[in-house]
Amino acid sequence: MAGNNHGHTPAAWTGVTIAFIGFCVASAFTVMAEPVGFWVGVAITLLGAVAGLVMRSIGMGQPEQEQGRQTEPKDRVEA
Repeated sequence: MAGNNHGHTPAAWTGVTIAFIGFCVASAFTVMAEPVGFWVGVAITLLGAVAGLVMRSIGMGQPEQEQGRQTEPKDRVEA
């Protein structure tokens, strides 16, 4: 896993942070038994996913040539 860039991008951090805030809002309003606040939290969580995808599409995510590629550590020796 050390050879890739999984999750170390502004798009990933922004999307996860917004989704986490939405999760916290939804959780708090669930405990308070306020359905409107719960749905606002769900909407914020979904907004996090949209923000991450938009940021990735404008180039703030993982570069295309690196997506899905697994690299071997350079110090690994094949027997």
